Amino acid sequence: MQFVSIVHEDPTAEPYDPAEDHIAEWVREGIERGFNVRGDRLRPVAETKTVRRVGGGTLVTDGPFAEVTELIAGYDVLECADLDEAIDYVSRHPMARFGAIELRPVWPLDLQADER
Repeated sequence: MQFVSIVHEDPTAEPYDPAEDHIAEWVREGIERGFNVRGDRLRPVAETKTVRRVGGGTLVTDGPFAEVTELIAGYDVLECADLDEAIDYVSRHPMARFGAIELRPVWPLDLQADER
């Protein structure tokens, strides 16, 4: 079963310390256990664009789509046996100390079913 973990970073949290917050070790564990399908950090929010279709046109604005206190800092696509296994793995994500990790099951798109 696939899940997406969305890393929310609280800019008011204590600073990230690579010496203590071993993200590479967490990722390696996920790869070794077959959990990590893909994951990456996201560029700073100052480089974000939000795109909307409005009145038949395209509206592009700077920044995230809403005023938020936590910013999306990264994501991981995980392959786990079930929700409990995904929660167990994500609960050890080092970035959980700096905000929150949102865990969402993937809802696969079935093009054939959608065309019926």
